[in-house]
Amino acid sequence: MLFEIDKLKEEIKNLEEKTFAPNFWDDPQEAQKVLQNLNELKETVEKYETIKKKWEDLMTLIELGLESADEEIFKEITHEAEKFKKEFEKMKIQTLLNGKYDKNNAILSLHAGAGGTEAQDWVQMLLRMYTRWAEDKGYRVKVMDMLPGEEAGIKSVTVLIEGPYAYGYLRAEQGVHRLVRISPFDAAGRRHTSFASVDVIPEIDDDIEIEIKPEDLKIETFRAGGAGGQHVNKTESAVRITHLPTGIVVTCQNERSQQSNKNTAMKILKAKLFNLYMEEQQKKIKELRGEQKEIAWGNQIRSYVFHPYSLVKDHRTGVEVGNVQSVMDGDIDVFINAYLKMKSQG
Repeated sequence: MLFEIDKLKEEIKNLEEKTFAPNFWDDPQEAQKVLQNLNELKETVEKYETIKKKWEDLMTLIELGLESADEEIFKEITHEAEKFKKEFEKMKIQTLLNGKYDKNNAILSLHAGAGGTEAQDWVQMLLRMYTRWAEDKGYRVKVMDMLPGEEAGIKSVTVLIEGPYAYGYLRAEQGVHRLVRISPFDAAGRRHTSFASVDVIPEIDDDIEIEIKPEDLKIETFRAGGAGGQHVNKTESAVRITHLPTGIVVTCQNERSQQSNKNTAMKILKAKLFNLYMEEQQKKIKELRGEQKEIAWGNQIRSYVFHPYSLVKDHRTGVEVGNVQSVMDGDIDVFINAYLKMKSQG
């Protein structure tokens, strides 16, 4: 680890020397990349130095406790050791977020599957779960598009989650989520099983080139539905863009102006096309290796059972949590961390 930190410090020194060059700002785009890289490296070193200092402080406190045999110091050691353990675990997990786009914001889409109103209510529950999780991390959640259910719940919703490593964490959530409970919409009080799909893509930088030809786009405007004030509902501010070659459709209706909605929709489309390109590249590699194609729908990654017992189980890692309500309140790091560790082991 010390060797790696020394290498990072050397790299920081080299990049800092670059920034002092007289022609550094001749290419503003390249200069911004260098500065971003420099800040990321400094942040990594700073995190290491901080955790190292906390470890040294804890060791000093333990030595003091052994010398004095003071009960109050032992209590403080226990408290500080627990805090250090959590922070160290968090830092370990972040070292696993080393994918090209793991540091990016995340575009999270939820879609109701089989189950009608019950499945649409499940989407609303999942949206609340992810919103609570994001807010607990200090992330910002922005609804980009939402299609409410006829009776209750949400048919589909797309949100932008802004914060460091948002995509790195949330990519662990992609897949089908299954709910088993006594339905509040069933007068007979029967048990229902519902499904919802979670799709996660990174918000990509504007400098990444994705060719989108104007003739390949079908752009439609319409009146936004749902809450949003009189202005939103009286004008055709909502935008739907269809990318004809791929059939990808994106909509945005939560901005106040048509132009803002169009810009946001184009950003989502660009991210989806980039994600599609990456998936096609991975698919080619899998075909060369002779791997079977995964079934996207019906291949649930996690089950949330409210009845006849209380349990949330991740089918990929085997992690189980008995407190369903805690999970629905956004306490999902145990599943995310286990998935990231599993993936890092190959």
